Amino acid sequence: MTILDGRALAKTLRGELETQVASFKDRTGVTPTIALVRAGEDPASVSYARTIEKGFLNRGMSFVPRILPESASQAEIVAAVSELNADAGVHGIMVQEPLPKGIDEAAVKAALSPGKDVDGVHPVNAGRLAQVAPVGRPPGVEHYFVPATPAGGLEILKRYDVPLQGCQAVVLGRSNIVGKPMALLLLRENATVTLCHSRTKDLPAVCRQADVLCVAVGRAKMVKADWIKPGAVVIDFGVNFLEGQMCGDVDYEEAAEVAGMITPVPGGTGPITNVMLMRNVLEAATRQSG
Repeated sequence: MTILDGRALAKTLRGELETQVASFKDRTGVTPTIALVRAGEDPASVSYARTIEKGFLNRGMSFVPRILPESASQAEIVAAVSELNADAGVHGIMVQEPLPKGIDEAAVKAALSPGKDVDGVHPVNAGRLAQVAPVGRPPGVEHYFVPATPAGGLEILKRYDVPLQGCQAVVLGRSNIVGKPMALLLLRENATVTLCHSRTKDLPAVCRQADVLCVAVGRAKMVKADWIKPGAVVIDFGVNFLEGQMCGDVDYEEAAEVAGMITPVPGGTGPITNVMLMRNVLEAATRQSG
């Protein structure tokens, strides 16, 4: 059984990114910059923002916080996004969730410029991903951004040389930021994809069909060994806490006895996610400086 080591891969990817950022800055004189919009002081959001800031600064990129009070109105949040859309010094914008109660998250996301939506949440980016042609053909759509978490999952599969063309892939979870885009990414790679969820009939049997099983359902240790085809590749996007310990949506100890490859939690998909976000910001800066 192979552990898909996200920490080791993230270190490699960060090194590659630093070289690319330095080359871009030398060529253009521009520093790739992300702006983060948050309303309130949700502890998890504050902690994640610090992680993003540290990662960007350590890679030679810039971070601009735009922090609004918990009492901010929807109009004020949209205005902050609009100002950043118009700021040529900001190449990517990320709106942190959760937003305060009563705020229409869809309206805030729709206010983002698609070209600066480095988190891939704008309907234009989601739509272009849904319409993009399979690899090996002209894409058939304009530039788009993929949410960082599923992009990281695909990066792990590619870096570990997991064959995707023609494989049976099952994605458990249908969120707009992980499950659905992961299914579309696998489809783009010519996998045969089943997208399932908590109401899928005989869910364990469906999961057992998978050569590649991607899990993002938000329930701690839900997927057991008998859900997994022997030798399958398991990508666990889950982040849960049981008795103060982080765990995934897959029961790792059980699954490791059956799977051929598996991501641990922590140390699997998580470390790759922030690198994918930084890569998106560099791509946004490159497009805007072209």
